[in-house]
Amino acid sequence: MSIGCLCIHGYTGSPEEVQPLADFLSGRTTWEISNPTLPGHGEELDLQGHYYQEWIATAELALLDLLERNDTIVIIGFSMGGMIAAYLTAKYRINRLVLLSAAGKYVSLPQMYKDIYEMFADAWKGALASNELFTRYQRKLQQTYLFSTFEFMKCVQFTRPYLKQVRCPVLIIQGELDGMVPKKTAEFLDEEIPAEEKELVFLKNSKHLICHGDDKDELFDTVLEFLD
Repeated sequence: MSIGCLCIHGYTGSPEEVQPLADFLSGRTTWEISNPTLPGHGEELDLQGHYYQEWIATAELALLDLLERNDTIVIIGFSMGGMIAAYLTAKYRINRLVLLSAAGKYVSLPQMYKDIYEMFADAWKGALASNELFTRYQRKLQQTYLFSTFEFMKCVQFTRPYLKQVRCPVLIIQGELDGMVPKKTAEFLDEEIPAEEKELVFLKNSKHLICHGDDKDELFDTVLEFLD
């Protein structure tokens, strides 16, 4: 039996948001893992003129490509990518779904600014990892267009009704310290999704970038156990 795993990153993000988890799974399984870049996204953003339909279509094409070679498909979606993942799960026969910090409610931009300044403070203390995150988020905010933010909101509005059509086993993971997608969002997803097999996990020391957080080892083990 061959297994394909599709990873979908978040709004203003890049595959790097979920790459640590993808690398972990790649090193411990024989799965075919796909981690595409959504149009206008990546380390250098070019969001102007891109529509949410393009983001969904890109993820869907990557899924169809995996389906050509694999009997079993699992999807991991982070933030906005989690909502796209739920939509694809409702539309296709997906075996298991993992939602990481999924944006069932809108992302809080003021919280993003707050996190940036906290990262900056950590960087002054010599925390190089936080300095890297600070640089990444600072660049995001400078390159994000208001038009694209509305497209993000449209994407969440379009995909949200499909939560009620997700029937396969679902793992929902949320950071306790995530202010951009707060704890109540994970609880909302748990209530909306009618799948009989569901697991809701909160990581005590994680913020929004959950695959890069202090609990990443626990996250990776939990995801592998659920998917395997």
